[in-house]
Amino acid sequence: MNKNQVKGRAKEAKGKVKEVAGKMSGDKNMEHKGKAEKHGGKAEAKYGDIKRDIKRDFKKATK
Repeated sequence: MNKNQVKGRAKEAKGKVKEVAGKMSGDKNMEHKGKAEKHGGKAEAKYGDIKRDIKRDFKKATK
């Protein structure tokens, strides 16, 4: 795993916690911020996945 994957998945988890806390407390603002953070984390993790795949494919191609 690269740093983007780790950071992204951590943000995703943190966002999910905020989202659920917002739902349970009735705080729509916290819920929306949690959703935004969760989706931002997913995007960063996906970027890390793509970065890993490109690096792996490049190594295979140069062998």
